[in-house]
Parts: sequence; C-alpha cells; structure tokens
Amino acid sequence: MRFPISVFLASALVCGPAFARDDQVQRGPVPRWVSPSEDLPVPENATGAVFVRHQDTLIHLDKQGQAQYTGYRIRILHPSALQLGNLSIAWNPAAGAPTVHAIRIHRDGEVIDVLKTAAFEILRREDQLEAAKLDGTLTAVLRIADLRVGDELEVALTIRTTDPTLGASDAGMLLIAPSPVPGRFLLGLSWEDRAEPQLRMTPDMNAFARKSEHALEVRLDNPATIVPPKDAPARYLWQRVVEYSDFADWAGISRRFAPFYTKAAKLPDASPLRREASRIAAAHAQPLDRASAALKLVQQDVRYIYVGLGNGNLVPATADETWQRRYGDCKGKTALLLALLGQLGIQAEAVLVNTGGGDDGFDQRLPSPRLFDHVIVRAHIDGAVYWLDGTLPPVVPPSATPIMPYQWVLPLTEQGSSIEQLAWQPAQRPDQITLYEIDARAGFDEPARITNTTITRGIEGLQQEMQLSGLAHDQMLGSFRQQLVGSTWQAIEDVQWRYDQKAQASVLTISGTGSVDWDDDGDGSRSLALPGGGFSPPERRTRSADQDQELPYANKPEFDCRVTTVRLPSTARPAGWTFKKGYDTQLFGRTYYRAFEQRDGAIRMIRGSRVEQKEIDAATAKKDNARIAAFDNSMAWIFYNPETSRTVESGTKNVPATYEIDWTADSVPCLAHASADAKAAAAAAAPK
Repeated sequence: MRFPISVFLASALVCGPAFARDDQVQRGPVPRWVSPSEDLPVPENATGAVFVRHQDTLIHLDKQGQAQYTGYRIRILHPSALQLGNLSIAWNPAAGAPTVHAIRIHRDGEVIDVLKTAAFEILRREDQLEAAKLDGTLTAVLRIADLRVGDELEVALTIRTTDPTLGASDAGMLLIAPSPVPGRFLLGLSWEDRAEPQLRMTPDMNAFARKSEHALEVRLDNPATIVPPKDAPARYLWQRVVEYSDFADWAGISRRFAPFYTKAAKLPDASPLRREASRIAAAHAQPLDRASAALKLVQQDVRYIYVGLGNGNLVPATADETWQRRYGDCKGKTALLLALLGQLGIQAEAVLVNTGGGDDGFDQRLPSPRLFDHVIVRAHIDGAVYWLDGTLPPVVPPSATPIMPYQWVLPLTEQGSSIEQLAWQPAQRPDQITLYEIDARAGFDEPARITNTTITRGIEGLQQEMQLSGLAHDQMLGSFRQQLVGSTWQAIEDVQWRYDQKAQASVLTISGTGSVDWDDDGDGSRSLALPGGGFSPPERRTRSADQDQELPYANKPEFDCRVTTVRLPSTARPAGWTFKKGYDTQLFGRTYYRAFEQRDGAIRMIRGSRVEQKEIDAATAKKDNARIAAFDNSMAWIFYNPETSRTVESGTKNVPATYEIDWTADSVPCLAHASADAKAAAAAAAPK
C-alpha cells in the first residue's frame, strides 16, 4: 500500500546512507515541533481499501540538519490493506536512530498498544549487492499480529535524515501523489529562528498552504485526483510539490562540493598514481591520447562498486584509496580520474548530473544537491570540451558530448558555478541500424540465405557490450540458436559480435537460412512485405479539455534506421518487379523517410526515422493532427508480375545495399539529405 504523501530526501549521487553504531529503534514522545492532525470521521459509505483518518508528513530544520515525522491513522476496509501491518523503517545510522512514538490498533473502542507485546527486528539491509552497491542502511521490521479488516492502525515515528556532510544545510521537497486515497493529509515544514529556508510550491498548492513565522503547512481533505498534462515535457509534470532549500543558489552547492574532490584528488609524493601518470605521459604525446589512456585505466582497472559507508554518500574516497583497493563508486572513480589528469597537466572538474532523464526544468527548481545522482568529469583539451565517465566500460573514450542525454549539469568549482544547460541537436548517427539481407536467388520456393546485422549505439549498445563481451563464441551461438530457430530462421550458421570503438557501436551479425513469406498472388505473381520497412501512423497529440491546451508536446529523441536488401530470384525477369513508393515527410517534429531502388539484381530499401525537435508547440501539433489521415503507413511491399515490362532505372547509386557500404560510418544515407549527400559524393568521385 503506497501512501499518497511523499518526502524527497534520498541521498545524492547514488551514494546512499552511511553506517555508524546507532542501530536501535528507540521509544519516545512526539517532538515538541509536531502538532498532529485531528482525525477525519470515516464516512458511512466509505469504499476502497482504506480510509486515511489522518496522515502527517512533517519536516523540521534545526542546527543539526533535519528530522522527519510521519504519523497516520488508517481504517482498513479491505483484506488487501492488511499488508499495512508489515512495518518497515529504513534509516541512516550516522544520523541517529529512529524514534517510535506509537503503534496502536483501534478496535471497537479498545486501544491496543502493539509495542507492549512486539518489538522491531533490526537488519542491516544490503539489498542492492547485485547492483554493486554497499550502503550500510539499517532496516527495522515488525509484523503486527491479529490485524483485522475494520481495525484502525495508528503509527507515529520520527527519523533524523541529516546528512553528516551537509550538516545544517540541506534541501528537499514534499509532495502529494496524483491519485491519493480518500482522507486527510498534512504536509509540514518548520524551522528554528533565523533558519527559514527558501520555499517554492507549485500553484496548485497555494490555496491549501498556510505560512507562519516558523512553519509552512499544507492541509488537504480528500484531495482530488490530478492527471499530469499528457505528453508534456517533464518540467510541466511537477504538481502538488513544496520545495525547500538552505542554499541561496546553485553556485553555493558547487562551492560546497568542489573541495571534496580537490582534496580527494590530491596525491602524496609517494603515491603510485604518480608513476601511472608518468607511464601514460611517456607512452602518449598528445593531451587527448593521454586523457583517453587515463580514462581507460580508471574504467578497466578499478571495478565499480558503490560504498556508502562513513561519509561515502557525498564525499569521495581519495584517489590513492580507490586505486589501492581497486574498486570505487562514481565519486571515487571521478577523484581518481581528476588526480591522473592533474598529473598530466589537463584541466578538468567534477560535474554533477542526473541519470534518470528527469532533469528537464532543473533551472526552475530550488538549488538542491539531491536532484543529482551521479558525478562525471569534464576536461578541457586543446580548446575543446570532453566528457569522461569512469564508471562506463573501457570501450568508451572521452567524447564531445556525454553518452547520456543530460540536459542540466552542475560543475563543481572552487569559485562556484551555476547549473548549465547542454545544447541539444538531432542525432547525427542512428542510435540503431538494422540490416536485413535476404538472398533469394535460389528461387521463390526455396529457403533463402539471411544475414541480420544490428548496429547499436548509446547506453543500449553498452549494455549489449556488457552482456556479450564475456561470452565465448560457442555460448553465444548456442544461445541465439535456442532463442531464434523455429520462427523465421530455419538454421543459424554463425553469430558474430564486436564492439566497434571508432563507431562507438555494438555490432551483432546473425547469419543462416530461413523461409521467405512470399505471397502467391496467382498467375506466377508474387509479393513480399520487406522486414523493417513500414511505419505505424503517429498518434494524435491531444489532451483532455481540463488540461492546458497550450503546453508544448515532448518527443523522446531517437534516430532509427532500417535497411533491407533482397537479392531477387534468378528465374524472375528484372522488368517484372515493382515496389511501393518512397516518401520523405515530417510530422510532430519527426522525420519519416523511405526509399527504394532496384539495381544489380537486388531491390534495396532504406527506412529512417529521426526526431528533429525535442518539443513542438500546440499549434504545430494541431496542424499535424489533421495530416495523420494522409500519412502513408503502408508496409514496404515489393511485387513481381511476369507480365510486367517496367524499365529498370539505372544510374548513380542512390540506395546502397546492405553489403555495399560501411554502415558503422559516421555518415550513412538513412535520411533524404544524407542520401543526396552520398549521391553527390559518388558523382564527384566518378571518373570524368
């Protein structure tokens, strides 16, 4: 059962809570700064799983940091809600043990004190070891016995959420879920004298907020369900949120964190890393080559594992410590990389980023280090900027753009830097190219030789590299045979895989034999829908009448390319072939392109799709909605009629076959302009 009130206090940098000796759940009175809500009467016709008589989430800011009070009384109306009796408290022991004020069952006028007969069991939870994360988080669990439908469960507890690194300065947010269950809810933030944080709330909270000299409260009874605006950019999805921050600006966070990395990257005179840097310098003359070698050393020789013990949630381990133990998290690897680059005379700084893809609109948020979950390096080499991530596989070199599509980043500098927006442009290389070669020269009714190659870039390509690089050839071949043989594939003869570092792509090729689903159209005529050749029509971009009709619509950036070549049956007349028309159009900020050509005994087809605009305005969406009906969503059909006598076009190459060019190259003809460029280049290179 999820509660509709949430508090955002997760530790930054995927470097979670620390571990200390304070590992017991205490009993104690409710803090003086807490004023619990009065219970809302349960309606006679209450339906659903539960009714929340009250649920309070209160944050208090003091000289030590912040504490969170959670208190609720919930009527259980359905057996599915009995799971609320499985209580679990997770906390950062370095901040102090949780205090439980009450756990009671209210039943027919009787009040049962659960803690008189039950106690919490304390666990050290390391439930993310498979993800290489060791954070020392403690968990207390208690299973309430004899909980029944009709009971009211009351729980009240306080957890100190102070981060030892940030101390009294911190930030966070309180929010109410879009679809809450019925009941009474209270969000609260309080502070001591002269400690009022910056406050910001979404407009939908203003009517319910009450601010006093030392507190802000938002009370709602039976809050309505709200629906985020459909297909809007992420910055418009912030609803029913209260933000708070002790930081005056982003530069303050930058200045606070920068010394951590400066100190961690400092090397003593006897550090073995000085020798590693000297070795790199001797082997490589150019700064970019040196940076590449340093990055590969950190990626390959230091395994990734998150260690959030002590102050490990925000403070990096020293470069020497990380190198000695040969493992580290994003912070430790960043400090190690900064140390090596510093020894090589390369200017660089740590940069905080968000890997979750939700950083759209960070410039509209209050400054908070908790909005970031990762740290990488930005280096300045020969007048250009390069991004280096020590946690990625060793096939990823320094790059002019980060491999992840970050929108807002925070450089950590001694003087303090504000957040920066990274420029976006449409992808220059496809995220994925799928090549199908169907060799049907043996005839319509014979199995064809098939070669299928996928070229995958970005995070998906790296995931494939991690999955396949450790497999022996026979293991890979056996696995693909087991998965694929029996559908289109009749036999898989070979599987080849490599990671092309120049192309920054995972290249997987499967070859064998398979059936071709030629349709028999009678009188010797045949037809075939080429794999990968059709487009589904785009969906209409509309919103319900109660939503803001003028908000822009978001597109997820992507660039996909499909290339199919059919070597035609040798018994068929070349003039007997026809195919669907090509097209080149744009709808909702996305290009749709398809082209055919028959040449050299083969029909070639390219189908490309690329997002040209991350956002489109409402007027463009309305105009393109009217164009959907005319969108050509036909599959890529080719037709053979022995009675047809069509002149087969010839001339300068336009649509290359799967086997004619290097499809891992930076420029491939997956869109009309690229195809025209390739055609012009071929004409220029032709003998005069």
